[in-house]
Amino acid sequence: MSIEKNIQTVKDFFAAIGRGDKEALLALVAEDIEWIIPGKDWPLAGTYRGHAGLADLLETASRSMETSTEPREFVAQGDRVLVVGFASGKVKATNKPFEDDWIFAITVRGGRLTSIREYIDTQALARAAQMDASGPV
Repeated sequence: MSIEKNIQTVKDFFAAIGRGDKEALLALVAEDIEWIIPGKDWPLAGTYRGHAGLADLLETASRSMETSTEPREFVAQGDRVLVVGFASGKVKATNKPFEDDWIFAITVRGGRLTSIREYIDTQALARAAQMDASGPV
């Protein structure tokens, strides 16, 4: 596919996330997609594989966080699309806010996302997920 089509596929993916449209998301990702979210000590860290893994990630995200994600820039070469963006929100269990500048490295093949690797502010997210000694704020 062309670079322009790959960028549009990634833009469609983020639009579907914004709408909470799970069917559109599944149509845009390969059945064997791998999504890697680095870190520990916060709810979404881990590696998610396949449509079942994506569904698990979306369920965990909706249950544990409120977030607003804004992709700001798309840079592409071949089958790779880098998305530079910003997210803000809060971790529901602690009621603590976070802000996160991020980059997603996405591979698109055959019109579908095959891999996503997030580069995020894991410390900001871990701090927001951290319980205080007295419990949630």
